[in-house]
Amino acid sequence: MKDADVSKQIQQMIRFIRQEAEEKANEISVAAEEEFNIEKLHLLEAEKRKIRQEYERKAKQIDVRRKIEYSMQLNASRIKVLQAQDEAVNSMKDAAKKALLRVSNDKKAYKKLMKDMIVQGLMRLREPSVILRCREGDRKLVESLLEEAKKEYSEKANLQSPKITLDDRVYLPPSPKNSAVDSHEPFCSGGVVLASEDGKIVLENTLDARLDVIFRQKLPQIRKRLLG
Repeated sequence: MKDADVSKQIQQMIRFIRQEAEEKANEISVAAEEEFNIEKLHLLEAEKRKIRQEYERKAKQIDVRRKIEYSMQLNASRIKVLQAQDEAVNSMKDAAKKALLRVSNDKKAYKKLMKDMIVQGLMRLREPSVILRCREGDRKLVESLLEEAKKEYSEKANLQSPKITLDDRVYLPPSPKNSAVDSHEPFCSGGVVLASEDGKIVLENTLDARLDVIFRQKLPQIRKRLLG
């Protein structure tokens, strides 16, 4: 074989090897590009997930914070409403207490009221012997009513007249000075306290005690009427 033919074959082999190398390099390059794009897509999706998760986490935090703030504001509003309700109710009760202080000013009406309260107390106790306490300023009035009250009790209860001992050592507190019903000093607007002779049973039938009882009983209706 001539040198020219040998050289030609060598050149053909070189071209063939080069072409295969180039094709292989292209395949490697394409595969690498595909892997790069796939990996880039994976990384991009992973970052997107992280961003979405972080957004959702922060959104939940904001929602929880908003709910907590709303609940706190709602509770604060409820407390203010309850405080306003209590102030309105207490103001009404104070007005009623002040009105009670004027009851004893009408001598005739107060005399009848005192007799009725004594009889009512006797009816509740139904004791043969009773100790009665009143305000010192009401002592003479009460003394003048005892016989009439005992007689009325006896007729209503169909029982023998009880023995009533008027306590001359312990008196109920007087009315508050200057009608200060919010005073911390004890006071009594009128009425009586009755007790069994042994002191085991005590019945408060004062105007103030009656007001407290009625107020507790009627409080739901009072709140509804005042506040709706």
